[in-house]
This record gives sequence, structure tokens and C-alpha cells, in this order.
Amino acid sequence: MTTGSVLPLLLLGLSGALRAQHEDLTGREACKAGFSEEDYTALISPNVLEGEKLLRVKFSSCLGTKGTQYETNSLDFKVGADGTVFATRELKIPSEQVAFTVTARERQTAEQWDAMVRLLVAQTSSPHSGHKPQKGKAVALDPSQSPKDTLLPWPQHQSSSGLRRQKRDWVIPPINVPENSRGPFPQQLVRIRSDKDNDIPIRYSITGVGADQPPMEVFSIDSMSGRMYVTRPMDREERASYHLRAHAVDMNGNKVENPIDLYIYVIDMNDNRPEFINQVYNGSVDEGSKPGTYVMTVTANDADDSTTANGMVRYRIVTQTPQSPSQNMFTINSETGDIVTVAAGLDREKVQQYTVIVQATDMEGNLNYGLSNTATAIITVTDVNDNPPEFTTSTFAGEVPENRVETVVANLTVMDRDQPHSPNWNAVYRIISGDPSGHFTVRTDPVTNEGMVTVVKAVDYELNRAFMLTVMVSNQAPLASGIQMSFQSTAGVTISVTDVNEAPYFPSNHKLIRLEEGVPTGTALTTFSAVDPDRFMQQAVRYSKLSDPANWLHINTSNGQITTAAVLDRESLYTKNNVYEATFLAADNGIPPASGTGTLQIYLIDINDNAPQLLPKEAQICERPGLNAINITAADADMDPNIGPYVFELPFIPTTVRKNWTITRLNGDYAQLSLRILYLEAGVYDVPIIVTDSGNPPLSNTSIIKVKVCPCDENGDCTTIGAVAAAGLGTGAIVAILICIVILLTMVLLFVVWMRRREKERHTKQLLIDPEDDVRDNILKYDEEGGGEEDQDYDLSQLQQPEAMEHVLSKAPGVRRVDERPVGAEPQYPVRPVVPHPGDIGDFINEGLRAADNDPTAPPYDSLLVFDYEGSGSTAGSVSSLNSSSSGDQDYDYLNDWGPRFKKLADMYGGGEED
Repeated sequence: MTTGSVLPLLLLGLSGALRAQHEDLTGREACKAGFSEEDYTALISPNVLEGEKLLRVKFSSCLGTKGTQYETNSLDFKVGADGTVFATRELKIPSEQVAFTVTARERQTAEQWDAMVRLLVAQTSSPHSGHKPQKGKAVALDPSQSPKDTLLPWPQHQSSSGLRRQKRDWVIPPINVPENSRGPFPQQLVRIRSDKDNDIPIRYSITGVGADQPPMEVFSIDSMSGRMYVTRPMDREERASYHLRAHAVDMNGNKVENPIDLYIYVIDMNDNRPEFINQVYNGSVDEGSKPGTYVMTVTANDADDSTTANGMVRYRIVTQTPQSPSQNMFTINSETGDIVTVAAGLDREKVQQYTVIVQATDMEGNLNYGLSNTATAIITVTDVNDNPPEFTTSTFAGEVPENRVETVVANLTVMDRDQPHSPNWNAVYRIISGDPSGHFTVRTDPVTNEGMVTVVKAVDYELNRAFMLTVMVSNQAPLASGIQMSFQSTAGVTISVTDVNEAPYFPSNHKLIRLEEGVPTGTALTTFSAVDPDRFMQQAVRYSKLSDPANWLHINTSNGQITTAAVLDRESLYTKNNVYEATFLAADNGIPPASGTGTLQIYLIDINDNAPQLLPKEAQICERPGLNAINITAADADMDPNIGPYVFELPFIPTTVRKNWTITRLNGDYAQLSLRILYLEAGVYDVPIIVTDSGNPPLSNTSIIKVKVCPCDENGDCTTIGAVAAAGLGTGAIVAILICIVILLTMVLLFVVWMRRREKERHTKQLLIDPEDDVRDNILKYDEEGGGEEDQDYDLSQLQQPEAMEHVLSKAPGVRRVDERPVGAEPQYPVRPVVPHPGDIGDFINEGLRAADNDPTAPPYDSLLVFDYEGSGSTAGSVSSLNSSSSGDQDYDYLNDWGPRFKKLADMYGGGEED
């Protein structure tokens, strides 16, 4: 744009500013609604993006901005609530300007105001126009630069002594940069210049994303000349636009101009193929669908700009497999990707699945210039119930024995061409005639889909020998619209019933009869007969007893007559609640034989056949009357009216009974027995009492009650002495018992004294040596344990072969252990006199015991000590060479002086000659 074309814009802006300032001044005195200007003008680029802000109109409303609504008479431009004018879609403006009207309307008053908006399209003019930029005015081109040196001006502020108003900012057109440019780089975009650079040196800089913010250094600027460059190829799919700010400062860094906004748009190139969201799409359509039925939607996305042909994708079907019944069964919407049916004839029973190859191409589907990609659409033809089930034959037959249930008697086979194991294929059978009593049902085999005719209610050969059923088959799902049932969906089923031997049964089971107990043996009670249901078989029925707990009954094996084999007793343990129960068996002679059971219940009517019994059997009473009495009653095994009220009376014989006792009636069941005399000696008395019931005829019984008569205290309770006396023990018996007790204690005492004396004698007659040291056959104890871990603290090396002799030689002479082998010289024992003193043996033993107790090498357990060890070099030789002396010149009488331990030896040798 030349300078001459800019000046009218400045003048228009100045006149508008003056009018607006004038309206503002007058509006202070009275509120007046309206636009700040009647005519708005802005400079725009030939290519306008959707939503791009172009300028802003200002409207003053006395009701506030919230009540104002903006409209335009153009479909390409709209006004926002804040007065911003923006494009509704992407535009390419071929003319030099665009003009339209903006209307502001108040919602409450319905008043409206209009203003004109003119958008001037920036054009590139010749570099030799000869115009120079005027001071204070913005210029569009520097004549000293190439056509790429597009100058972007800074708006200026003017003031006067009169009205002062800020000039409206210029709208800088965006800078378009194509993506994937091959360079060379850096590549110049525009030149920024301020008209103040004629007066002072100015430095230029840019800030924002792509300059000093990541991604860094995508754009650069020559600080002196103001030329801005792009340093590398752009990728619109990575970033579609950049917003930078240009700054102008002097050499001292002082701001010369206000920053201006620079918008850089990356122009899209067709460098991306359409990409399907899925490589394989799955869809379905019902068989028999009409043309135009929706199937599925495939979608492909293109990373290029969707507002240009580069990103506009179109779809088409490349191939269809199989091509039956037509090669074009489906079509696709080229813009939306919706696949629909285009031909009739979809039949799942013929073709179950179609494979369709779909191609997506950008450049609005231009196969010569656009990029393409393909995907696979698998279309499954879903089943509908268009084939009714049909029986494979019109009649079926089966056979069933009578009285059999849950038995399959026939299998009905059907054919259905729909999808197996689906509701359209699953068969449902129904008996429509021939079974009014509901003996049969038809169940579906889930695997084979066959109908299983099953007996659910037993059939009787004697009533029905055959059944003619009519069965109809259908599907779980209803038939599709327009499909009729086939005549082959109904079939007949003939079922024959076979006769089997049935068990006889008792018509009245359980049978109850009533009779009195006690009827004599052989009495006929009733006839308990059974019925054989096999009317067409000549069979005999035999009867027998199955259960007769008391063995009271007998049954005739031929006719079932019941007679008594014993007297029936209602009071028997086999009778419960007056009823006696027996079970009988009826068996036929069929092949195989069958039998049935029947229960006979006999209700026994009570008769007075049991005499009452007196209660209690024993009682206690004081020896004097008036202190207490005995309450008596009776028990009767019979039932009312053969029981109470009872009559209690004393017999006349013996006469002492009525003399000593009396009975007082309390009520029908109770009476009191008390003393008639003033005193009765303590003791136990048998008092006979006659008890009579109220039966017809009445029965009586004489019962004995044992009455203990005893002395009582003031409370009427028997004393202890009295209780003993009442037990029947006299003074003599008590004395005899005490004498027996004394004799028994004396015998026990004598036995204890004798045992203690015997034990003392045993201790006085001990052997010469201690019993534990006796080397003769004795009982040895092996179950005695030591004292635990504390008793095991000793040196076990002492039990082994000693390596030195010091511990042996240091022992006391005359004593050694049998658990050591002698080493070194044998010790010399003291020589006893030929006729030893009686105390020598004792002293010798005590000396050896002290030596053993003081031996530090002794093991921690008891062992045998040898006191007369002769050693291996004994000159005595073998002991077997010694002969017993029979001269008898040896005198052993001195053994009597050695004490009780040697008494046995003295008895053996001392008095030999006297014997």
C-alpha cells in the first residue's frame, strides 16, 4: 500500500476521533446511546482465518454493556459481546475492501443503532511509486528494499491544544510461511521499521514462542535493519502459528515505540496421508435388510489442515468379497464414511460375512494429487428368524411301561437353517392335543435341538393302552416379519403303553378298627384284604404278617381275615395311645412277584381289668397321735371311668389294725392314715389297706404300707434315736454291734504290733556285709536315676586306663576298687592275729570304708570294694587245690563273740560236734 492510500485512512480516523470526543463531552451533560464512530476502518490481509479478530467497535449504552446485542448484515463476519469483529470462516478476499453494517440493539428498549465497518485489503504496490513515508505516518514499503521488505509501521500518538484523543491501533496483517520450505535459511520474512530511525539509531528485537521461548531461535531479527528471518523449515503439524512481539529501543535501551504484535501462520502442505483409526473395522447387518440400512462407520484422520484440501478426506469402496448376490452390496458416504446397504438379497444362510476394502484419499478424493490409505471392513450378516423349524417326519412312535415316570419315550428331530444355538434356532415343543391329563411333556435337548417326549405322570395300562399326541414346534424368538409357519412344524406321536405286574394294594391303608380289650383268643376282628390292579392277569394274592410286636394277631393267608392269637391288653407296652398297630403283606404270584403292605390299627377300649395300687409304699409317723398323719392315694392302670374315686378302708383281720389305725377320707383320690390310740411303740408296722376303684364291676386290692413309728420333737419330726429305734433295732442289737466294732479294732491293733515286731527282728538278723554289697544272687535295681546335670560334673577320664601311677600309689593301703586294674606294687595289708579279736573285723571294714570315702579318684557311683585282693602273683596257687579239713581240730566258738552279724556262722560251725 502506498503512502497516498494510507493518508485517507488517517484522516478518516482523525475525523472520527474528533466526533467521538465531541460526543463524549456532550454525553457528560446528558446520556446518549450510540456508537463511538459512524464509520470504522481497518487494514486486513487478503487471507482471513476463521475466528481471526479484525477490529473492535465501541458502543455506549445508558443501560450498560450487558443489555446490548450486536448483529451484522454479513454472513462472513460477526461481532462479539465486547464489540470485537471476527471472521466466521476462512476467507480469501479478492477485492480491495469489504464493507458491512453493524447493528447494536438494546434488549429492554428495542432501540437499535447502525455503524459502517470497512475492511481495507492490504496490497503490494510497485517499488518505484516515488512516494516517501511522511513523518508521523505509517508506510507499507521501503522503496530502497526488495519486494520482500514489507514494512510494518508503529502507530503514533498525536495531541493538540484542543480535544485530545488516542489514535486507533493498526491491525497488522498476519505473516504466512509455508511448511517444509527447502530454504536457503535463514529466509527473510518481513522488515520492521519505525519512522523515528531517521532521527536516532534504533535497535529492533522480537520476543515470544519461537524467538526467546521454546522452541528457541526459530525466528531471528536483524537488530539494525529490522529484517526478520525464519531459520529452519516449519512443520504445521508441530505448530500451526506463532505470536511474536516486536520491540524498538534506542542505543541506551530506552523504549522508542510501543511493542507491536506479529502473527505468523504456517501454510499447510499435503505431506500427511490419511490414517484410519482402526486397521480392521467390524460391523453387522441383519439378513434381509432393505437398501439404505446403516451398517457401520469408518473414520480416517489427516494430520494436514482440515480446512484446506490437504486435510479433506474422501472415502470409497475398492473391493467387496464375496461378490454375491451382487458385486455392489454396499456403498459408503464419501465424506462421513458411513457404510450402508445398496442392494437387497442379504441372506445369512448363503453368505455369512463380507470383507470390504475401504480407501481414504485427501485432496477431496483426487486420486491424481491426493494421498491414500486403506482399511478393512468386515461385515457380518446377522441371523434373523426367517426359517421356521420343521419336523424331519410327520409321525413318530414310542413305547413306555406303565407306572414309569421321568422316562424318555420318543425323540423328535427337527431341522432349522437359522444360526445354531441361537434363539432363532432353539426349538420349543408343545403338545397341542392327545394328552388331556398331562402325562407327557416334550423337553428340548440343548445340544441336538431334538424334542424328548418324557413321562411326567405315570400311565396305567388298565386305563389307557395308547396315546396319540400332536406336537407343534416353534423357536424361542418369534418369526421375522412376513414369515409364516410351515405345515411341517406339526407332527403326530404314537405312544404305546405296556403292561407290567403291579403290586397288590390295600384300599384302606391305614385301616382302623375299635374293640374292647381282653377279647378271647380266636375272635375274628376284621377282614384286611388287598386288591390286585392287574385286571387282565389271573393272579392269586397271599397274605402274611410283616409286623406284630405282641404276636396278638393271626391272618388268613387266603382271604386276609384277622383273628386274635392272644388276649389284647390296652395296658401293654406295645400299645401307644390306646392303639395297637400291625403291618401285613399281600403278595401276588406274578412274574416277577409283587407285594404291597397294609397297616391295621386297633383302638382298644378300656375295661376295668386292673385293681388300684396304694401309694406310697412306705411312710413315717410320730408315736403319738395328733402330730402328723400320712396322706395316701392310689394308682390304676385303667382309664376313666374305671379309676377313681377310690375307697380306702382297713381290714377287720387282724383286729389290731382297726384298733391302732384309722383312715380319714379327704376327697375322691386321697385319704389320711393316722393313729387311733394315744401311743404306739416306735418301730416298723405293716398296715394293710383295702383300695377299691369305681369301675363296673369295681375291683379292689389289699396293699401293705410300711409305717415307721418314731419319737418326734415338738415340730413333729423324728429324732435321731427315734429314727434308729424306728428302724427295728433294740438295745441288745445296738450293744452287740458296739462289741463287734471293739473286737475288730483290737484285732487290727494286734496285727500292727506283730508286724512291727517282725520288722525289728529282721533288722537284728543282718548278714556280715551290707545287703547292697552282697555278691550273691540278689535283685538289682536299675530304674534309679541320678541327680540330673549337677550329678554329672565329674572327670570320666578316671574310669579309663591310667597313664601314671601317682594316683594309685597315693591311695590308702589295703583298699582298691574292682573297676581298676592293679598297676605297680601291691599294697601291704595289716596282718591280723591268728586268733583275731572280735573287734578286728569291724575295725578293718570301717578303715576301708573311710579310705574309699576319701578317695578323690572314686567314680560318682557306688561300686564293689575288694579288701583282700591277693594279686596275680599269689603264692597260694589255685584255690581248687585246697582240701577240706576233716580233722575238726579248728575251733569256731569265737564267732559267737563277733556279734549278731556272725550268729549264723557260729550256728553253722560252732556246735558241729553236738549235732
